[in-house]
Amino acid sequence: MSKKDYYELLGVDREANESELKKAYRKMAMQYHPDRNPGDKAAEQNFKDVNEAYDVLKDEQKRAAYDRFGHAAFEQGGPGGGGGGFHPGGAQGFGGFADIFEEMFGNFGGAQRGGGAQNHGADLRYNMEISLEEAYKGAKSTIRVPTAVPCESCDGSGAEGGKPPVTCTTCQGTGRVRAQSGFFTVERTCPSCHGAGRVIKDPCHTCGGTGRVEREKTLSVNIPAGVEEGTRIRLSGEGEAGMRGGPPGDLYIFLSLKPHRIFQREGANIFCRVPIPMTTAARGGSLEVPTVDGGRARISIPDGTQSGHQFRLKGKGMTVLRSTARGDMFVQAVVETPVNLSKRQKELLDEFEQEAETRGGDGNNPESTGFFKKVKELWDDLTE
Repeated sequence: MSKKDYYELLGVDREANESELKKAYRKMAMQYHPDRNPGDKAAEQNFKDVNEAYDVLKDEQKRAAYDRFGHAAFEQGGPGGGGGGFHPGGAQGFGGFADIFEEMFGNFGGAQRGGGAQNHGADLRYNMEISLEEAYKGAKSTIRVPTAVPCESCDGSGAEGGKPPVTCTTCQGTGRVRAQSGFFTVERTCPSCHGAGRVIKDPCHTCGGTGRVEREKTLSVNIPAGVEEGTRIRLSGEGEAGMRGGPPGDLYIFLSLKPHRIFQREGANIFCRVPIPMTTAARGGSLEVPTVDGGRARISIPDGTQSGHQFRLKGKGMTVLRSTARGDMFVQAVVETPVNLSKRQKELLDEFEQEAETRGGDGNNPESTGFFKKVKELWDDLTE
């Protein structure tokens, strides 16, 4: 029986490029794949023929030989036989098909045997927002997580009444099956048991044979003191339940901190901007500021304090994770200019200004005096 033309098998013309060949091959391989046509011998043969055709046409040298000599190029003793051209099952011929087969169907070649990977439950992620105070002290919180849990009807086995699974007749318990693909044999995960080697004959009516059902799980979470933005907490075994008694995944809780009304955090240190009345900044004094632990701290304001000056309160910052140490707190002074002045207040300021001029003005405002002195020097240099 003569072989069908390779181009006709893939449904492309003889000028088709690599991209067109690959697209046509994927379409035909999906159409005739044995998993989609169980027991169909004709489809199985078509699948083999399509793989054989693509193996030849995707290689420039083999395609050129086929275009010139046809199928005879690869027959024993034909013009294309012998030397270094086409080697069925060799590294070059096998690799190209393997890449595409893996992309389309997965579980090719080195997939894990025994179904362990397929039965393992998925890991879950839960995003939790906490306050700065909770990050400082630590906290205990309760969360509700929608997830897959073991089915109570079958105790997670997936079988009605907890009956044990039976050996898979498709792979005879090996979890792997072999299929002829063109000139070589491909081994893949058994489609009937998904690599487990055993199948459930009478599936549980509650979970449909999966061994798990969707539920909302309530969990208690301990948040240690000193956690930072992005800290990840792992709860081992609290992820999705595995299929048919497989091991569960883990739950990962990612923490984020709510913005605080007063404090800003940088690592273990706390920063706070505190407005100070002009009179206090000028004459000196003291004031109380809040601390992250809920207490108060008193700071002394020296006379002549300027905006931007920082006061350091040692050991009043955040708790350091897994330590008894604490960071520092930095209070930044913001000198407030008075507003809504009364007539008398304005008169007093006028008197203050006159007194300052009488004394020369340099002593009360050294920064502004120095700045404008430099400006005057700059202008003098420009006019010379």
